[in-house]
Amino acid sequence: MWFEKIIEGLTGPQLINDSKTPSGRVHVGSLRGVLIHDAIYRALRDKGVEAIYQYGIDDYDPLDGLPADAASSLQAYMGYPLCNIPAPAGSKATDLADHYISEFLNIFPELGVEAQVYRMRDIYRSGRFNQAIDAILKKSDVVRKIYAEVSHAARPEDWYPFQVICEHCGKIGTTAVTAYDGKEVTYHCKTDLVSWAQGCGHQGKVSPFDGRGKLPWKLEWTAKWHTFGITIEGAGKDHCTKGGSRDVAARCLKEIFGDSPPLNVPYEFFLVSGAKMSSSKGVGMAAREIAHFLPPEILRFLIVRTPPKRTVNFSTDFEYIVRLFNEHDRLVQKARREQAPSEKKMLRMIEVDPASTAYHPIGFQLLIALLQLPHIDVEYEIQKRTEEGLTGQDKENLKKRLSAAAYWLDNYASEEDRIELQANLPAAAAELSHSQRAFLHLLGENFPKDSPGEEAYQKLIFDTARLTPLDQKSAFTAIYRVLLDQPQGPKGGALFVYLDREFLVQRFLEVNFSRDAFWRESGISVKECEDWLSKHRGQTLSAKADYKVNALISAKDAPDMLGEIKGKGVIELQVMLADKKTYRLRVLLRDFEGEESVLDSAVASLEAQGKEFLDGMNRLFGISIGTAIKPVVYREYEVGA
Repeated sequence: MWFEKIIEGLTGPQLINDSKTPSGRVHVGSLRGVLIHDAIYRALRDKGVEAIYQYGIDDYDPLDGLPADAASSLQAYMGYPLCNIPAPAGSKATDLADHYISEFLNIFPELGVEAQVYRMRDIYRSGRFNQAIDAILKKSDVVRKIYAEVSHAARPEDWYPFQVICEHCGKIGTTAVTAYDGKEVTYHCKTDLVSWAQGCGHQGKVSPFDGRGKLPWKLEWTAKWHTFGITIEGAGKDHCTKGGSRDVAARCLKEIFGDSPPLNVPYEFFLVSGAKMSSSKGVGMAAREIAHFLPPEILRFLIVRTPPKRTVNFSTDFEYIVRLFNEHDRLVQKARREQAPSEKKMLRMIEVDPASTAYHPIGFQLLIALLQLPHIDVEYEIQKRTEEGLTGQDKENLKKRLSAAAYWLDNYASEEDRIELQANLPAAAAELSHSQRAFLHLLGENFPKDSPGEEAYQKLIFDTARLTPLDQKSAFTAIYRVLLDQPQGPKGGALFVYLDREFLVQRFLEVNFSRDAFWRESGISVKECEDWLSKHRGQTLSAKADYKVNALISAKDAPDMLGEIKGKGVIELQVMLADKKTYRLRVLLRDFEGEESVLDSAVASLEAQGKEFLDGMNRLFGISIGTAIKPVVYREYEVGA
């Protein structure tokens, strides 16, 4: 577990810190830092280490770009501290920073994040940073040297690492400090300092303390580490490159205060469909949007399961979302086992409360399908069909999942993702292979009279596929095609539980197939049969054989088949292995096409050849194979004859 490796060897009280500048609606990528630090906090607490997790709001930063959703009137406040800008019209927030960060902070309790929130406006105005500001300004020459050596950024001799709030215009992003006498700084609000805001030109002197200005954010990082005593703080990889922000802040901390930097936890980007996000530019998905969509334990799982140094590339497409829920559900199932320490630890990291993941998950793909089926009260039907019944927590989590499924259908589903139970057999059923159609027919013939439950239905599908024989993917595709007219769908056994039995049987049996074409597709040679039996040597529990003949009849032939015939003769081996699974091998022994044969002689020749074949299998593999008393004969009229 990545969080265990990070805290390995840590002793004594730990202070974990993370922060965010509310320059626009906060995107989902910002949740990565929140939840990485929260997982570390939980891991420390679980280990018995005293720990505090705090989260800072960098609301003293200047407005350096218009948020994507901002009114054009906000242009007049470019360069102002974010906390000194009025909130948008109609907002209940106290200011612009509060407007954007409140939505984000409201997600924390939903995700079980217990961070102590502080705002930089309060830190500066309370004087808590005064000592650090004084020390940094007195060593401005050291800061300039570090900038030059670490990040190769040259600063003039009269540059001081501080930004004053202009006494004349109120802007902080346009001021440059050029001197410090130990009590006051000399500054100039320049008209051309930055491209995104225009200063007023005012020059003056003012105390740098008690909120009259702020440190540049690299030095603000240094001041936080020193003043708060932070021991753990990670950052996005863009800040942790060689010579980057983290290196500058750490070097300043060491040379100005003699402190060591906090343990770093660099983490990769959170991408949405491969795209990097930006709060100020409104690029990407808002954190509130994804928190409204995904249940909290799924959102935590999405982020916490991925080690920090690996990119999270989130997508709302069908396959990704279904896989995300399925992987979470497998974790829950594994964590229930006694010997599953890793899964139990991960479950602890993603739970909102101890009860939130202790439930029976209902497959997300099934819920998406059920919500699209007509006249179904999904919650009631699931409750009715759950053998042990749903606990209160089960019901609560089911509601969350149903809400997520409905949200996905309303906001993200493409037309290809939507399903509709087909009232009639879709025309596309004719495009299925004859083996797929034969599988459906066999499924209809063997369908149980009483609903045996999801797992029993699932076993029925697998068993029928082996007896066709047909690979599992093709079997499920056939089911989805004739029921939903789609190539994919929810877990077949689960879907059967919620559909009418008579409807299913009728639908499967009305699928026609050519036995001649089916045998041609599914038949194997004697050599292929020998190879299969050799591969499973010593695993056979029982085996039996059936002789079967399929006679193709043209329209001119009489049904009694007295004339010449054409068709195929096979021997079907039904083999049960040690795993108690039964397999069917269809060995193609005779092809009567072009031969002058009558039906009786065709059957006799198949039996003779079949006996020779079975004797050979007995000699090679020591298998005693029972045979049916009489051959099975099918009569099939040729299409178009």
